[in-house]
Amino acid sequence: MNVSVKLILFFLLANFFLAAQNGLPIPRNVQPAFDKGTRSPSGQPGKNYWQNFAAYDLNINFTPATRLVSGTVDIVYTNNSPDTLRKIHFKLYPNIYQKGAPRMTPFHPKDIGEGMSIEKITVNGEVQDAGRARAQGTEMDLPIQPLAPKSQARFSIDFSYKLNEGSHQRTGEIEAGAYFIAYFFPRIAVYDDVDGWNTNPYLGTQEFYNDFCDFKADITVPKGYVVWATGDLKNGNEVLSPVIYQRLTRAANRDDFVNIIDSTDLQMGNVTAPYPTNTFRFEAKDVTDFVFATSNHYLWQSTSLVVDKSTGRRTRVDAVFNPKHQDYFRVLGDARKTVEYMSFRFPKWPFPYPHETVFDGLDQMEYPMMVNDNPVEDVAESIELTDHEIFHTMFPFYMGINETKYGWMDEGWATIGEWLISTMIDSTIVDEYGVERYEKSAGSELDLPIVTLSTQQSGMPFFTNSYPKPAMGYLFIKDMLGDELFTKALHHYIETWHGKHPLPNDFFNCMNAGAGRDMNWFWKAWFFENGVPDLAIGKVSSKQITIENKGGKPVPIDLSVQFSDGTTTAIHRSIAVWEKGDKSVNIPLPIKKEVVKITLGSTYTPDVDKLDNLWEKGKN
Repeated sequence: MNVSVKLILFFLLANFFLAAQNGLPIPRNVQPAFDKGTRSPSGQPGKNYWQNFAAYDLNINFTPATRLVSGTVDIVYTNNSPDTLRKIHFKLYPNIYQKGAPRMTPFHPKDIGEGMSIEKITVNGEVQDAGRARAQGTEMDLPIQPLAPKSQARFSIDFSYKLNEGSHQRTGEIEAGAYFIAYFFPRIAVYDDVDGWNTNPYLGTQEFYNDFCDFKADITVPKGYVVWATGDLKNGNEVLSPVIYQRLTRAANRDDFVNIIDSTDLQMGNVTAPYPTNTFRFEAKDVTDFVFATSNHYLWQSTSLVVDKSTGRRTRVDAVFNPKHQDYFRVLGDARKTVEYMSFRFPKWPFPYPHETVFDGLDQMEYPMMVNDNPVEDVAESIELTDHEIFHTMFPFYMGINETKYGWMDEGWATIGEWLISTMIDSTIVDEYGVERYEKSAGSELDLPIVTLSTQQSGMPFFTNSYPKPAMGYLFIKDMLGDELFTKALHHYIETWHGKHPLPNDFFNCMNAGAGRDMNWFWKAWFFENGVPDLAIGKVSSKQITIENKGGKPVPIDLSVQFSDGTTTAIHRSIAVWEKGDKSVNIPLPIKKEVVKITLGSTYTPDVDKLDNLWEKGKN
């Protein structure tokens, strides 16, 4: 390629990205990231992009009889930022159960206590005065000697707290002998290029924002208790009985379903090694969090499948549950199909982790390599719950999304994943999760732009802006681009931002670049601006149908046209028809027959006024 052609292409690309960037608002607190080169208009991380890193070594004891979680967390923290850090901000998530802590979720008085006890803090081998660590609710500041850029500091913290018995908020006792334990250790908050320290308190509604880290964890529990966790079990041959370990090994390498622990094993008591306590050792690299669950009476079913045909890499899928919950006997099959369809159909990205465990709990919540799902009797609901939570593997975990501020960047993807994959698992399912709720609230005082920070929302606005509205936006873009180009754009985003922390502008710019199209007209209208989804059938002639966009939101057009001879035809137009800002569009009739009835609308196209969505000859 000669120099002149290179220059022309350079200026064309530069102008494209400049136009794309200028088309969307950039918050005043985010603009400096572009100015400093940590973010770029192209959607790529800037040349000066950085993020900090921590390696955690957890040594945990859990005593089911008292629900006491205790142990030590050792952290090697690397400051990759250009800033000198004079304090380290920690997250103490269990303190949402502390007396006086702010929370948006009501808890039973029996679960409110003293919170996490910090018994000893060591920094770089020197014991600190614990009183220097200033804790308030879920947030704790620890002043330190200045930590220069590109430097490391070592922290060791001894801690303990009593796990909640009820008031199950993503963690806690499920029943006697079964526990899901998440957010249980002091961890260093994210320090990023926009906000500095993430000091948003955990209030029980908005979710989490963590750095990519490496974890080693030793978890000690009484005999008979099995531990499932994020990461790989490194000493299964030491803590499981030989027969159980043999079955686990077989499941990790076979396509068929394996009963690793069945009711007979539980009755015989031959599940774990015969010591008073057993220490389960796990390791996980490049993940945003570490959680574990334990039980002495749950069944364990498992299977595995190839998720990357180019390498033959497999993912093990587990279902761990109380046998009295009959619906859970189908969960393993649905979970396996979800992993398969994620890998090969949507988003067509090899499932990134070595295992996925669906644990029978009291919530509907995702964690790296783990899912905590309550039992549900309805088959469709069970499928939708299973695939929704597993889909979170990609968003937020693989992508490092700040869920605390931008819930739509992960829940919206899990929702479209649920809509699409549920019908792949069972073609009779019509999953309309959240569509009607948005339709009812659209244009009301409760309808805020999607990009409104999740920390500023609750109730209906938080729900619709996190789940159905962004999911519709992604679905409409998919429809406009077509599956091949949409997948290309989405893969460009995933490849670019996996293991990092994308912001909304990074996402929009990256999708534009991946598709090779400036889609800011849609991003702006759907994610930033007001307006409602409201189409209407206008003038109808023998040649064409006029569709009016009364509400201003760009949504697809779906028409069912019935002719006088009883035949019908379907007409579809993507959101592309609204790209130029037209208030109406004329759609030619593809068949020269007498039209007697026209119906406007589809499952995932909300409309606040359906009275003008029906046209009948002689009645309009």
